[in-house]
Amino acid sequence: MRLLDRYLLRELLVPLGYCLSGFLLLWVSADLINELGSLQEKKLHLGDIAEFYLVQTPAFLVLGLPVGLLLALLYTLTNHARHNEITAIRAAGVSLWRLCLPYLGVGLLASLAVLALNEWFIPDSSDHLDRIKTRRLPPTSDAPGRDKVFLAFTNERGGRSWTIPVYDLKTSEMQNPLVLMTQKDGSRLWLKADRAARIDGVWTFYNAREYKEAAQADQPPVPLLRTNVLAQPEFTETPEQIRSEFTISAMMDTLSLRGTKKADIPIAAILNYLKLHPWPAQPALLYTKLHGRLATPWTCLVVVLIAIPFGAPSGRRNVFVGVASSIVIFFAYFVLQQFCLALGSGGHVPAWLAGWFPNLAFGLAGLWMTLRVR
Repeated sequence: MRLLDRYLLRELLVPLGYCLSGFLLLWVSADLINELGSLQEKKLHLGDIAEFYLVQTPAFLVLGLPVGLLLALLYTLTNHARHNEITAIRAAGVSLWRLCLPYLGVGLLASLAVLALNEWFIPDSSDHLDRIKTRRLPPTSDAPGRDKVFLAFTNERGGRSWTIPVYDLKTSEMQNPLVLMTQKDGSRLWLKADRAARIDGVWTFYNAREYKEAAQADQPPVPLLRTNVLAQPEFTETPEQIRSEFTISAMMDTLSLRGTKKADIPIAAILNYLKLHPWPAQPALLYTKLHGRLATPWTCLVVVLIAIPFGAPSGRRNVFVGVASSIVIFFAYFVLQQFCLALGSGGHVPAWLAGWFPNLAFGLAGLWMTLRVR
């Protein structure tokens, strides 16, 4: 790495660290004021409270990293321009794009970090937070387990409808499952069992009974098979797909999908749901969510493209101009993003356009303005 790159990175990472630390401190303080009474009622210790906010830190970084990076970049570039450092560097034969290469690298790494946090760290944080909140409370044996739920769904590709009175989200075990299978001739088979589990990648049913639907609607199903153990390798539904069914169906039933946090539903869960439902009931809502989730991490790279033309022009300017500019830019981006997602969720514009338009608009605008910097 060249000496110039190390210098530029150091001048950026220091204010970025200050921004993120300050935002985190303000957020924890404000949230603690509101939640302190609730946390005390649950008899949490100081270590529990610290762990509670530590688990929430990745979710904060997803929201705070883009605005913190924008603020730090505008502050850093404005400070360089104010001291004529950018002019001197460019006079030495370094182009503006080469000068900004370290900043683009930071934006790319930040985008990948947000993507990783969204997909692998944050989805399980809500369950972890609930366990922290209830760890000091006396156990209630009569309360139903959070991991055991009722499920009823249809695999439209496979032609199978499942009704599972008790499904364990952790172990993937089923109690009293009923599977209705539609045959090529239009007839239907019923498969009932006392229990089912995923064994070596194959759904295995215990004390299984198979029936064929009678030709007359008023007649009971005709028994075909009864066995202690029945493996069904043709059942392609995976535990991941079934969990995504539970997560997304619950949100779509309450029409809360568009109002959930960006980090709530990972991309893999949406894709698994679409494997079961190639023609979902609310395609505009679901596909807008998918494209919004795909586009969100790259906001960090977009803010770099926006910050360069606002902070790089030479001239003696107050560094607080960069601070004010970052607030205005972030507010404009946020309003445009929410407006586009609302249009996409309502089916007024294509889902891919609703999810990606804010990034495309601000990114192309940043490139165009950078090309005009002299």
